[in-house]
Amino acid sequence: MTRVRVQGIVKRFGDTAAIDGVSLDVRPGELFTLVGPSGCGKTTLLRIVAGLLDQDAGSVLFNEDRMDDIPPYLRNIGVVFQSYAIFPHLTVAENIAYGLKARRVPADRIAAKVAEVGRLVQLEGLMDRMPSQLSGGQQQRVVLARALVIEPRLLLMDEPLSNLDAKLRVQIRSLIRAVQRELQITTVYVTHDQEEALAISDTIAVMDRGRVLQVGKPWELYLTPGSRFVADFIGTMNVFHGRLEGSAAAAGPRPMVTTFGERWQVCATGASGAQIAVGVRPESLTLERGANADEVWNSLTGTVVEAAYLGAVVRYQVHVANGLSATAEIHNPDFAAIRAVGDRMTLWFGANRAVLLPESASEA
Repeated sequence: MTRVRVQGIVKRFGDTAAIDGVSLDVRPGELFTLVGPSGCGKTTLLRIVAGLLDQDAGSVLFNEDRMDDIPPYLRNIGVVFQSYAIFPHLTVAENIAYGLKARRVPADRIAAKVAEVGRLVQLEGLMDRMPSQLSGGQQQRVVLARALVIEPRLLLMDEPLSNLDAKLRVQIRSLIRAVQRELQITTVYVTHDQEEALAISDTIAVMDRGRVLQVGKPWELYLTPGSRFVADFIGTMNVFHGRLEGSAAAAGPRPMVTTFGERWQVCATGASGAQIAVGVRPESLTLERGANADEVWNSLTGTVVEAAYLGAVVRYQVHVANGLSATAEIHNPDFAAIRAVGDRMTLWFGANRAVLLPESASEA
C-alpha cells in the first residue's frame, strides 16, 4: 500500500495562489477526501499529485519516492475524472482493457483481469455492450473498472459522482467505498458535497482559498469544527454571537455566555468579556429538556417561520430575536405535536452540545 505526502505545495496562476503552502499525509489504504467550495484548490492539488500539473514549490512523495520529476504515466496511478471519457466506439470490455493493452499485457491476462474487475464493480453481463447502451451509473462503473484494472498504487477521483442523480450517487458511492476497502487501495477523493464526504471518507481535509483549514475524521469535523467556515461547510450549524461572563477558570468547565438576552452555560474557555461565537447543531436542539439531572440545559424561544415534514425528521426554522433564526431537526417526531408556522416554540440544548467557533485564518 502507498503512503502519499504532499509537503508545502504552492501553485500560482498569475498573482493568485491556487494552492498556498499545503501539506497533507495520506495513510496507506485510506480513503482521503479533499472537500471545499468551487475554486478552493482541491482539483488543482489532485492534478499535482497525479503529475498533470507542476507545482511552483513543495514536493509530492509516494512512500519515500519523490514524484516531482516523474511523469504521470510512470506514477502508476488510476484516475477517475468528472467526465467519463469513455471511448464510444469500444465495448465495455474493450474500454476496461485499454490501459492493459497500452502496457502490452498478454491477451489471456487481459481477459482474466477484465473479467475479475468487471465482477468487482458489478458489470457482469454488460461486457459486450456499447457505451450508448449504458445508464449513467453503469458508465461510471466502467470508468472505475478502467482505473482499477491496471492495479494502480494510488487511485485519484475528481468529483466522480457529479453527473449522477441523487439516488445513483448514493448507490455508486457505496460501491466505490466497498471496492476501495476490499482492495485496500490508497485513494484521494475530491468533492464539494459535504454529505458525500462524510459518508465515504476515512479522513477529510476541508479546503478554502488554497489552504487546508482542518483535517480529521468525519465525526471530528462534524462534532468539533475548528472554525466557523468548517462548521458551516460540514453540515448545518446554528451560530450565535455572545459575550463570555467570567473566566473559565473561575466558573469551572461551564462558564456563562450572554447572547441576544439569553444566558447560557456552555463548555468554553476564554477571558471574561470576550466576544465569542457559539455553535449548536440542528439535531442538538430538542423540544423537551433532558431528564438527566446532572446535565445543564439551555433554551431559546421563538416563532416558527417554516416547518418541513421530511418523514423521520421535522425541520423547523425558528425566528429567535434581532433577525436571528435557528434550524432545529426533531427526529422521530410526535406527529400529533408537530408545530405550525406562527406557533411559539421553546428549544433546549445541553451545555456539552455547544461548541465555540473561532475565526479561521481564511476568514480573517
